[in-house]
Amino acid sequence: MKFSEFKLNETILDALFYMNFEEATEIQIKAIPTILSGKDLIGCAQTGTGKTAAFVLPTLNQIADAPSDGVQVLILCPTRELAIQIDQQIQGIAYFTNASCYPVYGGGDGVSWEAEADALKGGADIIVATPGRLMAHMARGYVKFDTVKHLILDEADRMLDIGFYDDIIKIIDSLPEERQSLMFSATMAPKIRKLAKEILSDPDEISVAISKPADGVTQKVYLAHEEQKVALVRHILGDKEDFQAIIIFCSTKKKVEKLARTLLQKGYSCQGISSDYEQDAREEALRDFRSGKTRIMVATDVMSRGIDIKGIDLVINYDVPGDAEDYVHRIGRTARAKTEGMAITLVCADDMFKFSKIEQLIDRELEKDQPPTELGEGPSWRGQSRGKSGSKGGGKNDRGPKKEKPRGAKEGKSDRKPARVKGDGEQPKREKKQREPSQYRLIYDALPNPKKGKPAGPAVPEVKE
Repeated sequence: MKFSEFKLNETILDALFYMNFEEATEIQIKAIPTILSGKDLIGCAQTGTGKTAAFVLPTLNQIADAPSDGVQVLILCPTRELAIQIDQQIQGIAYFTNASCYPVYGGGDGVSWEAEADALKGGADIIVATPGRLMAHMARGYVKFDTVKHLILDEADRMLDIGFYDDIIKIIDSLPEERQSLMFSATMAPKIRKLAKEILSDPDEISVAISKPADGVTQKVYLAHEEQKVALVRHILGDKEDFQAIIIFCSTKKKVEKLARTLLQKGYSCQGISSDYEQDAREEALRDFRSGKTRIMVATDVMSRGIDIKGIDLVINYDVPGDAEDYVHRIGRTARAKTEGMAITLVCADDMFKFSKIEQLIDRELEKDQPPTELGEGPSWRGQSRGKSGSKGGGKNDRGPKKEKPRGAKEGKSDRKPARVKGDGEQPKREKKQREPSQYRLIYDALPNPKKGKPAGPAVPEVKE
């Protein structure tokens, strides 16, 4: 189905044309008509299915030609990176409309705090926010959501995992009862059902591609002792020299730092990223990775959900994720948009039970390989149950000492409350805040617009989500 078949504003269709959006994805085909009708919606879809555009397009369509003196759309998401990504896509789609958008997330300076405050006081039509940062602004008393018509929760399961439930409820309590509410999640766990009952009114429900890796992902498994992992990663990287974009997932921030430093010292083009890194450093690392300046990104699960980076050839799970669903999200970084990619997981003795749960989730038993001979034998496979040995894919016996598996704490809220800002309270109407242009706006400046007569320029790269 083509986007032109939806009853969308002509200015939005213009933007979609320049962004090379032509064919709608399954989640978009199912969600857009429901959202345009004004009904509440709960959608279950993984990253990479096009769910961001599925809620941005119809919501923006409803406010594009409806000027307001306050915030009309509130989008909540779990991480700064996802907030930035959603904001950039909205800027692209909204370029030819009168609607404005501003992201609200932690880690910035006093200047960014003031800019966020201005946007929340009526300087933007759409706010994309992390719950912690938004709560810090609301505590100052100047945030008024009387004009909000649409509430969107993206990656709702992740927000609950981080611990944002109470913040979400407090934020929703400040919104008008008469509104459209949309919730998107990668899973339909009981906690998601519970939240949906609290905030949605007679919602439609849609599900797309739940808990299944993309067909284009080649999945491999190595059985390795903890002390073999670094050498095994170097072997894999040496064997995949033609792979240009690689993500390595570690279970803890400490491991990210150590592995990134080791690979960098060995001459690899590598950067690390986790919640311990400053916001500017994280954004720079993502820019370098997207542009190809950095070949290898070592990350915690901060990168596994929501962040859309195209062209990733290889995902390496240095550690098996604690949640089977996270495995799907991790390897979903590759083989996007019907392309092909590879995912390699290193499984030590302590992680075998967890990996057997992953195999149950994906309904597939993966072949287990041993490390190269020069690295020594890895452990034998015994993942069906604790203490039960198996014969498939393993070595002869476990060799070498078994080390206690480091247990990393969950990535928690990192939004920090800045120093008190003077002038809180009732504010006069504010002009829409002028922003620095996004990547789409810079491109649009060189593109022809039938209405604005802009000169021709280069083609816009395809953006899926």
